[in-house]
Amino acid sequence: MPNAVNDLFARRRERFFDRVREGVAVLFATPEQHLSWDGTYRYRPDPDLFYLTGFGEPETVAVLDASARSFFLFVRPRDREKETWNGRRAGTKGAVKVHGADEAWPVEELEKRLPELIRGAASLHYAFGIDEKRDLLVSSILGRFRREARNPERGPVAVHDVTEVLHEMRLRKDPEEVALMERAAAIAAAAHDDARALARPGRMEYEVEAAIAARFRREGASGPSYETIVASGPNATTLHYVENDRRIEDGDLVLVDAGCELEGYASDITRTFPASGRFTPEQEAVYRVVLAAQHAAIAKVRPGGRFQDVHDAAVEVLVDGLLELGLLSGKRKKVIEKGEFTRFYMHRTSHWLGMDVHDRGRYHDAKGEWRLLEPGMVLTVEPGLYVRPDEKKVPAPFLGIGVRIEDDVLVTDDGHRILTSAAPKSVEAMCAHAEKRPARTARAAPKRPAKPASS
Repeated sequence: MPNAVNDLFARRRERFFDRVREGVAVLFATPEQHLSWDGTYRYRPDPDLFYLTGFGEPETVAVLDASARSFFLFVRPRDREKETWNGRRAGTKGAVKVHGADEAWPVEELEKRLPELIRGAASLHYAFGIDEKRDLLVSSILGRFRREARNPERGPVAVHDVTEVLHEMRLRKDPEEVALMERAAAIAAAAHDDARALARPGRMEYEVEAAIAARFRREGASGPSYETIVASGPNATTLHYVENDRRIEDGDLVLVDAGCELEGYASDITRTFPASGRFTPEQEAVYRVVLAAQHAAIAKVRPGGRFQDVHDAAVEVLVDGLLELGLLSGKRKKVIEKGEFTRFYMHRTSHWLGMDVHDRGRYHDAKGEWRLLEPGMVLTVEPGLYVRPDEKKVPAPFLGIGVRIEDDVLVTDDGHRILTSAAPKSVEAMCAHAEKRPARTARAAPKRPAKPASS
């Protein structure tokens, strides 16, 4: 690991120590998840532990002593046979030499050594309620301290949720983090270009998904930051549609929601376009409303603005559009107060973005008020309208139309910067892909295996 990267994690630990001031923090790696009885999914490091240490192996435990301003790692030991099967390990020496730990031990020694590492601290920084097995270990250690009445060092007398500090730190991005997110955004934007070029009538949704995944890997991303959505026609009205198994038809809109993960950081982009290269009048009308709503919402991203202001701005424009299109009736204020618009817009406009695609960090302050935006925060802005195929009292040409437009936006000192600006979204851009395609030839949809007859 380059020294510059090591320095980054060291600086983060120093900031963490400054914030907690005293006590010992304990962080556990995310457990591996089984794909089958003898296989696991590709491992994704625990974001909190990785944020402070840069160590991404399973079974790791980090202990950070704020009073001594030191940190220790419990890691998987080197094992020639296991590394032959599953890849190299840093081991205890690598944890110290490469990752900067003050000392490291095999994870098998955790139960023996952890009590003494936290015994002298007045407080423990640990997140209860995430994993029952770990909670039992920590609770048993604290209980043991309570029973040892004759020992002058009785261990922590207070327990604080370590995520309160960590997630606030993660919410404000360092320049190095912003650079990674910009690169992840550029890769995702290129993948969306590939999707528009490929998603012509006759293609299968999963073919488009495969092209997106190929671009992610080809450009150096570890893969998607969430399950890729390629939703054509009425599928676009299902918010988290991930089956991606429908044939794209002439006249369909195609909603692609796809982002990648690069060195632990996520991008998140949604674009909606006509497969044929031409919007119907109703499709274009809905698209323009959503695009206008997004422009209004992004304009609210600035230091000192409320997180809620972004959503409110989008809702006002969406409601005006729904009224103008005849999909709702009444006055804007009443429609919003009664929530009538949620028939067509049922989700929030934004979420935090960072190491998790729905990144950690609270949306309200200590008084319960919507928090104010600050430089370094990154949020998505993703309004949409969804007219489900079975919606009642809606003109037939609007049925089955689903549109969402999403960008990743950084709060800057003087306003905002759209990290995903390389992904076009104008009406003209959403149709331009058809002009670049070669002449279309007849193409049959791939045959799907016949379903077995029910017994």
